[in-house]
Amino acid sequence: MTLADTHQQGPAGLPPRRARYAGSPAWQRRRAAAARFWRGYRSHRAGLVGLAALVVIALAAVAAPLLVGDGVRSVTAATGAPLAAPSQDHPLGTDQFGRSLLGLLVWGARVSLAVGLLAAALSVAIGTLVGVVAGHFGGALSTVAMRITDWFLVMPTLVLAIVLATVMSRSLWTVVLAIGVTSWPTTARLVRAQTRAVESRPYVERARALGGGHRHVMVRHVLPNVLPLVLAQTTLGISTAILTEATLAFLGLGDPTVVSWGGMLQDAREAGAVSSGDWWYLAPPGIAVALVALAFTLCGRAVEAVLDPRLGAGG
Repeated sequence: MTLADTHQQGPAGLPPRRARYAGSPAWQRRRAAAARFWRGYRSHRAGLVGLAALVVIALAAVAAPLLVGDGVRSVTAATGAPLAAPSQDHPLGTDQFGRSLLGLLVWGARVSLAVGLLAAALSVAIGTLVGVVAGHFGGALSTVAMRITDWFLVMPTLVLAIVLATVMSRSLWTVVLAIGVTSWPTTARLVRAQTRAVESRPYVERARALGGGHRHVMVRHVLPNVLPLVLAQTTLGISTAILTEATLAFLGLGDPTVVSWGGMLQDAREAGAVSSGDWWYLAPPGIAVALVALAFTLCGRAVEAVLDPRLGAGG
């Protein structure tokens, strides 16, 4: 490699543009902020427990094809007797078709986590957009947006999700849409309040005086300051989305072609596991839903406490 090539590559072998960006003050501030956030998060023991649990569950979900194989979902390839109790061959027992419940539980994590993440992201995106626009423009637009938000807020989220899932085709995207478009009002109200607080600060007024338009103020000043709140709300919203997905699947409104924890509970109910006392069919998916919801809640509370020290630093 010639001296000219080394000079063109920049520090540490990075391309010149990337090297300049990595060494910029803005990038250094982001790295320092991320380091401070992680130091604060590590002080919350409950948050670390929740994060560790989520990492294990996520790794198991990603590696499901390697751990249990794709054939675990097949009814014709079932290897056990129907509704068999836990044994050495099937540690969690089998379902009404003789499929391993442990394999179904691991495979169902993929769907439940994916639906929870996508639904929470959609919900927070809608809430953030409504909240920033309403808080920035104010006036009649804010009044109309908040009245619509209030209407969604007073209506039971689960009832609205059931209505949407009933009238639309039964698929995972329907479940994601049903959860996302019914659970955004809380985020919208929080973001609107934060937007109004941010826009009252002197540097925003100075940006307006220098000719900054609506897009500049919202994108460059408001959005970066509401993102920590959005992050905490997203983490907390995932647990609610997973519980709602499990409820919809339990009611028979999920996608019948996929394996999810809520779908396993619905299959157990249809197979008469409740009346016959087949606890191994009901307990694993129910406990899995509760553990994941609890783990996301612990992480969300820890993130909220780090981003807002007024909530306390206890772990």
